[in-house]
Amino acid sequence: MVLDIKELTLETCQPCRKGEKPISRAEAEKCVQNFPGWKLSEDAKYIWREYLMKDFVEAIHLMDAIAQVAESNDHHPDLHLVGYRKLRIELSTHSIGGLSRNDFILAAKIEALPKELKIST
Repeated sequence: MVLDIKELTLETCQPCRKGEKPISRAEAEKCVQNFPGWKLSEDAKYIWREYLMKDFVEAIHLMDAIAQVAESNDHHPDLHLVGYRKLRIELSTHSIGGLSRNDFILAAKIEALPKELKIST
């Protein structure tokens, strides 16, 4: 499965078919290479990314934007906000116990959202 991040932003997550299997570790490793900043979990069951936001309010704004995109795609990430501005996003397809194309579609859509990050000096 070759994934183009820009093309994926135009897709919509689709319900998994009965009996659908998660993508393999090898395939997940190839796919995540097209998503700078995203990492594959050790068990290859999810992808994740962290953002250091400008401040707490910007972190909440991004979480809200992600929630809207996720809800419209009926595909919901795990969001973790720690240290008031460090936002971690984890994507997995819970119904199949691993990764699917939907996770990469949602990752592409999250990447396309505007973000106010902390700028290191």
